[in-house]
Amino acid sequence: MEQIQRLDAGRSGPRQRGAAEADQYLTFTVSGQMYGIGILAIKEIIQYGAVSGVPMMPDFIRGVINLRGAVVPVVDLAARFHGRLAEVGRRSCIIIVEIGEQAAIQDVGILVDSVSAVLEIAADEIEPAPAFGAGVRTDFIRGMGKVNGGFVILIDVARVLGTDGLMLLADPVEALAKAAARAAPDAVDVLG
Repeated sequence: MEQIQRLDAGRSGPRQRGAAEADQYLTFTVSGQMYGIGILAIKEIIQYGAVSGVPMMPDFIRGVINLRGAVVPVVDLAARFHGRLAEVGRRSCIIIVEIGEQAAIQDVGILVDSVSAVLEIAADEIEPAPAFGAGVRTDFIRGMGKVNGGFVILIDVARVLGTDGLMLLADPVEALAKAAARAAPDAVDVLG
């Protein structure tokens, strides 16, 4: 993640004025597949740890974490995309993103197998979402970024995290914050 790669696949020579500008994407793996999220949606990346389970939530809601005093729900992308919980390993981490509108912005954590790199992908190197075969609902996909002869699935984080009532987590999260504070007043923040 320390390096930013500039990818202008199939181009020779310097980029000309008028060529599509490139955006940066954080790439990561989930169940062996490479995905990307626009870097502007990402607040931070933390090591996986101390996720408290939440009863009566969909399977893809892994639980909540205490992030500097704020209760943040964690979505398991493997469960969201493929219907099976991610196996947590030493490279597993949580990407913290902001979703919602100005008046109702909420931090949400995304559990991923590993973070790969920040890539710069030009707009003309992004293909539309395929009608089938990506292994993910097509409405979750912003496009397919062409990278080194392969593809990175660029996800629409607002759609992935904003559907099926996920945006309605505010009240349960507040209730959980109070319960978590009573149950574990000496909980250690995963960031130290």
